Amino acid sequence: MNRRSIAAALGVTAVVLLSACGPKSDAGDAAPPVANAALAVELATVVQAPLARTITVSGAVAAWQDMQLGVELSGSRIAEVKVEVGDVVRRGDVLLTLDARTLDAELQMADAALNEARAGILLAKSQLDRGDALKAQKLISAADHDQLRAAMVQAEARAQTTAAQYEAAKLRRDFATLRAPDDGVIATRTAEPGMVVMAGAQLLTMIRGGRLEWRAELNEADLLDVQVGAAVDVRQRDGTMVAGRVRAVSPGLDATTRTGTVHADLPEPGQLRAGMFAEGRILVGGGEALSVPVAAVVRRDGYAYVFTLKGKDRVERRRVELGRIDGERIEVRSGVQAGERVVSRGGAFLSDGDLVRVSNGG
Repeated sequence: MNRRSIAAALGVTAVVLLSACGPKSDAGDAAPPVANAALAVELATVVQAPLARTITVSGAVAAWQDMQLGVELSGSRIAEVKVEVGDVVRRGDVLLTLDARTLDAELQMADAALNEARAGILLAKSQLDRGDALKAQKLISAADHDQLRAAMVQAEARAQTTAAQYEAAKLRRDFATLRAPDDGVIATRTAEPGMVVMAGAQLLTMIRGGRLEWRAELNEADLLDVQVGAAVDVRQRDGTMVAGRVRAVSPGLDATTRTGTVHADLPEPGQLRAGMFAEGRILVGGGEALSVPVAAVVRRDGYAYVFTLKGKDRVERRRVELGRIDGERIEVRSGVQAGERVVSRGGAFLSDGDLVRVSNGG
């Protein structure tokens, strides 16, 4: 190839390269920007209305009075246990009996001694009556008459002593039968037939009256707000609530934990059982307050916020101070005003100034 042909080829190549590097046509400009997508939200209105104040806290379900039952005799053997755990008993019902053969023999001996002492009184009285008649006729000396009177006093004292011994033997015999001291429900049983018992040992426990109560530990500020008679709702495992009433409030605080105990009666405990741990709400007052749905509150960085509607389609993030909760609404003490509309659903995905699309009327 000659020099002229090579130069021509190089020229053509240069033209092609310059065409590729030249400015693009208007049709090749960047794609137009995509508009920000609006998030669909629901709105709710900030309202000023009566709002109940409650304290939500967890506490233990326990027996109103847990009665520990035993016998007052040592060394006796259990003959029969007449109750099982869960049995409902009435005052005076027999719960268990001890082997009382020895006690029966002691009672019979005491009864015989008492009868003998009473017979001694009759004999001494008869002799004293005859002595009185003889003394009136001056047929016996004063000393002999004094002996007859002393014999009468001794017979009466002996009868009193044996009567007391008889009552003691009878009481010991009664101790061989353990009876229910009040109406209630048997909670636990450690007694078994054949067991040799000791005085004071726990054999049965009974929930007095079958009554349960809910006990909650509250801090100083909350405890001072609770009054005797306040309504209480305790949550069961299935989510339903059991109604109760505050029976007592601790007059003082624990020096270590700085808490006090609230005792609430549960007349109809439902599924609750002694020993359970359950959440409850204590009603401590009410009054007018600003409130929003609980779902409208968004928590970030340790603070509470709501998103209010600004204009027609923008939201503004507001930091708020919260108060008491009443069902599905929560008190807002600062940060919003009555009549403003806040995002009640979808707020967790929003940022300040975001574009939104309202899917309800608010």
